[in-house]
Amino acid sequence: MNIEYINPFIEASQTVLKQVVNVDARLGKVFLKTSPYQGEAILIIVGITGKIRGQAIFTMSKNVAFKIASAMMMGMPVDELNEISKSALSELTNMILGNTATLLYNKGIGIEITPPSLLLGENLQISQSKMKTICIPLYLSDTEILEIDISVQD
Repeated sequence: MNIEYINPFIEASQTVLKQVVNVDARLGKVFLKTSPYQGEAILIIVGITGKIRGQAIFTMSKNVAFKIASAMMMGMPVDELNEISKSALSELTNMILGNTATLLYNKGIGIEITPPSLLLGENLQISQSKMKTICIPLYLSDTEILEIDISVQD
C-alpha cells in the first residue's frame, strides 16, 4: 500500500481529534494486520471508492467511545451507547474521512466515502478478502487507543 495514501488518514485523524475531542492523539507504530483479526467492542466502518477502493474501520473500546462521545456533546456524561452517542461517534468518522478526502484530493487522488455503519459486540472478527489492512493506532492516553484500519484493494 502506498504511504502517500496513509499519511492523509493520520493527519486528518489527529487534526479532527484535536479540534473536536480536544485530545492530542499520539501516533503508535503503524503495522500490517493479517486477516482475520479481532476487533474491539465498537467498530465503525466507512467504505471508500474512487482512486482508492476499500474501507476504513475505526475500532475502540466502550470507554474510549464514551470519552469521545462525551467530548463531542460538550462534556455531557456518557455511560451508555444510545442513539445520540452513536450518532456523535459516526459523525466523528465522517469528519475524519471528509478531511482525509480533501487531503487526498489535493494530492490528485479523488475518493468518495459511504455513510458509516456502527457495529457493537464482543470479540468481533474482521475478515478482509483480497485487501491488505494497515493499522493506525492513535493513543488518546497511555491506555486509550483508537485504531483506524485502512483496507484497500490491490
